[in-house]
Amino acid sequence: MSGESQSGRPPGPERPFVAPCREPGYDAPWRWLRLGWADLRRAPGPSLVLGAVVLLVSLGVSALAWRLGRFALLAALLSGFVFIAPLLATALYGVSRDLAEGRRPGLRASLRLARRVVGEAAVFALVQLVILLLWSRAGMMVSAFVPVHEGDTRALLEFLLFGSLAGSVFAAFTFAVAAFSLPMVADREVDMITAGLSSVNAVLRNKGVTLLWAALIVVLTALGFATAFLGLAVVMPWLAYAAWHAYREVVDASAWPRREQA
Repeated sequence: MSGESQSGRPPGPERPFVAPCREPGYDAPWRWLRLGWADLRRAPGPSLVLGAVVLLVSLGVSALAWRLGRFALLAALLSGFVFIAPLLATALYGVSRDLAEGRRPGLRASLRLARRVVGEAAVFALVQLVILLLWSRAGMMVSAFVPVHEGDTRALLEFLLFGSLAGSVFAAFTFAVAAFSLPMVADREVDMITAGLSSVNAVLRNKGVTLLWAALIVVLTALGFATAFLGLAVVMPWLAYAAWHAYREVVDASAWPRREQA
């Protein structure tokens, strides 16, 4: 009985609580961007199709917000894009995965991979939704405890300080959970909780490098928005491919079996 489980099958291999991680140098984020750009150039068709979906969703959210006000923007983001984005990202990871394994990437295969991880992507989206709701509540509390009156410069500075501190905490936690978790789920048969904890562990062990990586993501995303959203059709696939290469370089997920697309 020592070598078998109660079901009569031999026990599976023991896996760590979180995936081990490597510690790359500060040149790594630039390398990830170069590799991501190379993937974009090698697979322009699926990249631009999925990038166009990101563009259309972003334009739709903005049009709704313009018509109905700020609350509509928040509601649309939380209920729509937050749930769609993980599936789009997973489909893009499938393109980089095919290229790395010497296969010709296709939109159908990438969407098949996204369909296989829809459950884990939903868990990821729910976690992000909870974080965003708490973030919003924290902003309301800052407004309540640090009221700003016209002409009160000190109160305004205090409001900006506490608001920025609260926002930084939630933004850092959001990035730590998201940085490597979705690529890991797309690559390996792993649950979202383990992938999220592995991502947080990797970020904490590579604080400087991942801070630089986060800053590059913010800058490129801002450039995408600055082009009236048109740049997002290229920037989002590029960043997704770069994130895939970041995961492959930083996280050692070899203890989990590969996730099949078919």
